[in-house]
Amino acid sequence: MRYHQTLLTSLVASVMASPVAASIDVPIAYLERAVERPPVLTNLDPIPDDLGRMGAQLGLADNATTGGFMGHNYTLSAQVVGLDEDWLEAARAVLAEYRILVVHAPAEDLLALADLPEAEDALIFNASAEAEALREEACRANLLHTMPSFAMRADALMQFLVSKRWTDLVMITGQRPADQDFAAALRNSATKFGARIRAERAWDNSSDMRRNIGQEFPLFTQDFPSHHVMLVADEAGDFGPYLEFNAWEPRPVAGSAGARPDAWSDRVEAYGAAQLQLRFKRLADRPMGALDYAAWAAVRSVGEAVTRINAADAGAIRDYILGDDFELAAFKGAAVTFRDWNGQMRQPMPVATRTSLVAMTPMPGFLHQVSTLDTLGRDRPETACTAFDQKD
Repeated sequence: MRYHQTLLTSLVASVMASPVAASIDVPIAYLERAVERPPVLTNLDPIPDDLGRMGAQLGLADNATTGGFMGHNYTLSAQVVGLDEDWLEAARAVLAEYRILVVHAPAEDLLALADLPEAEDALIFNASAEAEALREEACRANLLHTMPSFAMRADALMQFLVSKRWTDLVMITGQRPADQDFAAALRNSATKFGARIRAERAWDNSSDMRRNIGQEFPLFTQDFPSHHVMLVADEAGDFGPYLEFNAWEPRPVAGSAGARPDAWSDRVEAYGAAQLQLRFKRLADRPMGALDYAAWAAVRSVGEAVTRINAADAGAIRDYILGDDFELAAFKGAAVTFRDWNGQMRQPMPVATRTSLVAMTPMPGFLHQVSTLDTLGRDRPETACTAFDQKD
């Protein structure tokens, strides 16, 4: 009893001594670049127009819970830059008012934004682009990443497959740039963890899968060598969703379809995630996606840093986030932190189908001298990023 009274007294004294009387305004901008989306194969799976934005809104609401008690006032301004609008002009206008940005945009637009003179002392979170170059040779000191890279996703999947001893693989790859990037990551990951991709095929996007599913896929896959799992690199969903039960051999599908590794899945329920899923569903009237989660994590990272340092300066927030004291409870079974060598958020990653969680990675047995989370993606000795060393 004496311990609890002492603890309560200490907490009250700490709160009373902290400088909460002076309120702190924390304005955050959500900036999105509209892109031309490929046609969907079925209207049963529409792409939400507010993908990402709703995650940021939930992060704002979560920040307000603690922030209201401490005198921290969070606001979020969302802007979508149209296809025919000038991206850099819009970015400059946002940077004139905001120093903390959560961005949903292609890699080239992210780099153009980060390289603006107006963005030099800004803090930019990448909530969507998975390109490895953003974390490597093209990294920027003012750019942090809450969306996992292609390499992290590939490593998560490969750890699961190797743990099952499903190491003989074949792969079908689409023609879009993202497909090629993910395929390259899967090849590298197979080599890294001791799996074999025994054969590859490139898919011709000219086929109409709605008419020819039963005819095209058996013929296309019948000459594959014996394998445990069929990998698919089809990030736009052009053909991958139709592979299951339509290939020549009855084999599991994994990658962009089937068992998919990602930042988030609405199948995650443990670690308190069911409560996060419910709050998001109430807010957005739909399940939480990977981009929503990455935007939520970005806004929450800002909130966690401001709570700890009691300041809203973008540079101070960045330094704290990249420091040893930062960690964020992220509903994945382990606190997430940021890699101080390239700004990537290290995080457990689910591998899930449309109906169930298959695994939460990293898998048991994949060890690391610092953090098992660093078994997912490029590790410190492998990085080509030098911007963070120069900045610090």
